[in-house]
Amino acid sequence: MQQAKRVFPKGFMWGGAIAANQAEGAWNKDSKGMSTADIAINKKNINKNDYKGLNAIDDNQIKKAMIDPSDANYPKRRGIDFYHRYPEDLALMGEMGLKVLRLSIAWTRIYPNGDEAQPNEAGLQFYDSLFAEMHRHGIEPLVTLSHYEMPMHLVNEYGGWTSRKVVDFFGNFCKTVFNRYKDQVKYWITFNEIDGIVRHPFTNGGIVPDRFENVEQAVYQALHHQFIASALAVKYGHELMPEAKIGCMLTSLLHYPHTCSPDDVLAAHRNNEFNLFFSDVQIRGKYPNYMKRFFKEKGIEFQQLEGDAELLQTYTADFLSFSYYNSFVASKDSEGLEKVSGNTMGGVKNPYLPLSEWGWQIDPTGLRIILNTLYSRYQIPLFVVENGLGAYDKVDEDGRIKDDYRISYFKSHIEEMHEAVLDGVELMGYTVWGIIDLISYSSSEMEKRYGMIYVDQDDDGNGTLARMKKDSFYWYKEVIEKNGL
Repeated sequence: MQQAKRVFPKGFMWGGAIAANQAEGAWNKDSKGMSTADIAINKKNINKNDYKGLNAIDDNQIKKAMIDPSDANYPKRRGIDFYHRYPEDLALMGEMGLKVLRLSIAWTRIYPNGDEAQPNEAGLQFYDSLFAEMHRHGIEPLVTLSHYEMPMHLVNEYGGWTSRKVVDFFGNFCKTVFNRYKDQVKYWITFNEIDGIVRHPFTNGGIVPDRFENVEQAVYQALHHQFIASALAVKYGHELMPEAKIGCMLTSLLHYPHTCSPDDVLAAHRNNEFNLFFSDVQIRGKYPNYMKRFFKEKGIEFQQLEGDAELLQTYTADFLSFSYYNSFVASKDSEGLEKVSGNTMGGVKNPYLPLSEWGWQIDPTGLRIILNTLYSRYQIPLFVVENGLGAYDKVDEDGRIKDDYRISYFKSHIEEMHEAVLDGVELMGYTVWGIIDLISYSSSEMEKRYGMIYVDQDDDGNGTLARMKKDSFYWYKEVIEKNGL
């Protein structure tokens, strides 16, 4: 069979990705308010026997965190000081040739409490300068409006996203940043991994489990409000920026059946179907029938206002972006089967796949499968906005960082991504996570490194914060130069 030339479509957006809460730091500078990310404790400071991941949040922890001025216990408060070092970082990204940088706007920089009548001008000016510097280096911003953080004031005073009032507050935030940056930003994402709220209610929705009698019902009420807020963001965005593209985002949690037993196949099908429920609502514009059955059997009832259905149907996403790190295996009965971890959840081990140093399964072919699955289902443009390998990196005596393992990971995934393009998938671009070392989302560690740019900082915040190019930096630079050839 004739081999196709491995080159991507003209105008393909090669880039990288970061998030404000993992990179910026400066958590209490220039009138910024406290966000849910500022409560995330260093995993090292939690008794491992008591650690329950991202849901280890209760009133006592929140009260303690809110009066603790340090950033030693809460690493996302310091990030990697992108807030002050972004000119240096963007210069490196420009040298790499990035066409696009996915980043987020911190809600609490614009509205410190979330419910103010007027925005914080210092926060707006920061992003003015940031976007101007990006454009100076030829880097297009891809901006996420909500990326795993919200004002703690909205959590404590309103119950997070369970309150319909938060929809209005978020809408006001959207209108403010759309008006301010309409000439600087063409591409937007409403909610990062919106599906994560069912696994991490506090991180995604500002839901403190201790405060609700029925947490599951609270989660789906909050999720409905986020769906409405996402639709309204599309509405406001298109009214203010007719040429802008406003997308939604999904965590890709591709499941394979453990065996060819019909029961295992059905288990995998149900997991995959549930994963796609979130994009079904934002792209097809309504709740799918299989979820209506789910809600009925679970006894879940949440309030929907008159006009909500019309909003969802009318203001659907322009494109679907998603994260892909690994695949999973599903079985009707997983008891006794070996388990592995993964992005925001774990599952049954797949004996055909290698594992990363953090125990995540490495499955490049799965990226091709999910790309074809999503495009067949929705027939709208797709964007891979997170894909990467967390690993320990060593700086040699000569200052070189040999991360061949990361290059191998990206190479295999880009090859499969290209196969999906040949299959007919309409793919807008690819932003690696994270283009620079960041504070880990899940555990607030620093030593779990994803970047192609090294940051001299350890888990406890020690280090010079100096930036260094890894071998993958030069490799990706060539990939971009040759458009994937």
